[in-house]
Amino acid sequence: MPGARCGFLVIVAVLAQSLALHAQTVGGAYRAPQYDFSEFWAATDGRQFQVVLAGNPFPQLPVEDVKRRLLPVLQANKPRANLTFTYQPPPEEVRPDYRLVLVFDPANDLTAARVCAGQTFLKAGTPGRVYVFGVYCRNDLALSQTTAWTQATGPDDPRLAAMFSQLFLVLFDDRRSRPFPVEPRFGR
Repeated sequence: MPGARCGFLVIVAVLAQSLALHAQTVGGAYRAPQYDFSEFWAATDGRQFQVVLAGNPFPQLPVEDVKRRLLPVLQANKPRANLTFTYQPPPEEVRPDYRLVLVFDPANDLTAARVCAGQTFLKAGTPGRVYVFGVYCRNDLALSQTTAWTQATGPDDPRLAAMFSQLFLVLFDDRRSRPFPVEPRFGR
């Protein structure tokens, strides 16, 4: 019996280590009182949604190469709305101006208000680790924000895709748009 218990502990330790290698983490979320998922849905469903990137999560690669390879990863893990991510700004100025800003390796004192106002401050990143500050902006107002990080070797790393999938669930949370709390017995 002690041998079986020891074997079980070894298996648990190996599984925990392998999960840690593939884990991604999403930090806490903040949503402004003005945040409304139905507004996000109306602004993006069936439309292009601008993504602004700041920083380079993979400094060993040219930034344009990272952007090109990262766009399909973002699109494959997009929020529920039928949107198409694009780096191109709208051809003419639009109001309200909705956009997603992803700041890789942000400075410690960077705020969402600064990000939505067009300011980004970066710090040196950690090789092999992607850290992103995601902010959903309407004009100069930060409607929601969160951070996420994972280990990744390049834009095509599956761990990066899993991180963005979780990040989008937090940034574009639809639970606040429901008039009644979710009853677990009835599903989402």
